[in-house]
Amino acid sequence: MGDGKKEPTLEENFARLEEIILQLEDEDLPLEKAFQTYSEGMLLLERCNSQIDRVEKQVLKLSADGQLEEFAYGDEGV
Repeated sequence: MGDGKKEPTLEENFARLEEIILQLEDEDLPLEKAFQTYSEGMLLLERCNSQIDRVEKQVLKLSADGQLEEFAYGDEGV
């Protein structure tokens, strides 16, 4: 982001998604505004998914011998 603005955190994006959901639940919301709000929400959801993917790739686990390893699905021991 070269415009000097920092990317909102995942928590900030989730909070904005909650606001969008509340707006969309308003029965008096004009159709055009509802579509704009819905579109914003879908873009925000894509951004959240991307942020979650980045975090998942950074998750590490501690092995039995004390070494950090990448966390892989199926290694939870469950």
